[in-house]
Amino acid sequence: MKEQDLSQVTIIYYHEHSLELLHLVSYFPTNKNGRVILSEAFRKGKSIIAICEGKINIMNKIGDRILAMGKTA
Repeated sequence: MKEQDLSQVTIIYYHEHSLELLHLVSYFPTNKNGRVILSEAFRKGKSIIAICEGKINIMNKIGDRILAMGKTA
């Protein structure tokens, strides 16, 4: 696959075994319409919430404060 066929994206998702909102920044292939192609192996066990163009700096996510409170108690 040629380098120009890859797009940097941020994927926001839940894993099936956790309610923690997760994210991943990586390069994925795109089809001729510009849509990102996620392999079945990558999607397995995940609920994809959003695919964002480029690297996104997520400062706060739902649940961050709950997890922080649990660690101090």
